[in-house]
Amino acid sequence: MKLLLDIKDSKASDLLQILRSLSYVTTSHISDEKLSLINEVEEAAEALKMTAYQGKYKDRSFRGH
Repeated sequence: MKLLLDIKDSKASDLLQILRSLSYVTTSHISDEKLSLINEVEEAAEALKMTAYQGKYKDRSFRGH
C-alpha cells in the first residue's frame, strides 16, 4: 500500500524517524512536479465525480468510486 501524507514541516522529521525505524516501511520524497501532477489528477477526478453525480455523465461504466 502506498500513502501520501501532508505533514507540517515542523513535525515531518519526527514522523519520518519513526517510520524509518520500522523494517516493513520504506519512505521516499516526491518532487514538487510530481506533487503538482498528483494534485491536478485528484482535482480532475473530483470534477468528474461531481459531473457524474449531477447526471451529466452518461457512460454507464462509471461507478463513482
